[in-house]
Amino acid sequence: MTDEPIETPWAGKWITVRRQGKWEYVARARGIRAVVIVAIDDQDRVILVDQYRVPMGRRSIELPAGLIGDTEVGDTVEAAARRELAEEAGYACERVEELGEYFASPGMVSESFTLVRVHGLTRIGDGGGVDGEDINVHHVPMAELPAFIADCRAQGMGVDVKMLLLLSGALLGRAG
Repeated sequence: MTDEPIETPWAGKWITVRRQGKWEYVARARGIRAVVIVAIDDQDRVILVDQYRVPMGRRSIELPAGLIGDTEVGDTVEAAARRELAEEAGYACERVEELGEYFASPGMVSESFTLVRVHGLTRIGDGGGVDGEDINVHHVPMAELPAFIADCRAQGMGVDVKMLLLLSGALLGRAG
């Protein structure tokens, strides 16, 4: 832990660059957080999305996700999860279960995300995002997930680190 002051050499609408002692890192602006959604339907298919990600310069296969508090004051994890599930994947859910807060790259980014599992899915639309997000929705049987991800890689897609949650058994040579 350091007692050094936090400096902000640059701030944009969505992110800021911060410096504290020798550390430089990126933070979300205005206290914005993220939610990541695990949605598995009654046919044991996980709902995934792919979209173009500018920092990577290619499409990325991901769990549905979105920001909390980017447009609405008082936004909550549950409200953001329900909104993003509908917008990105075209589903509503009966229940949102919070699974904890996680940090994807804590040495470089202060952003955390709250992981949620949604239950009682109902298809309400096609998904695909808003404002030209160009999101593709995938319904992947859990048993076929490792092969699906390998195919995504072969097509040149990036694979979001949060996919490890679903792939860990296959990667470690363990069932389930």
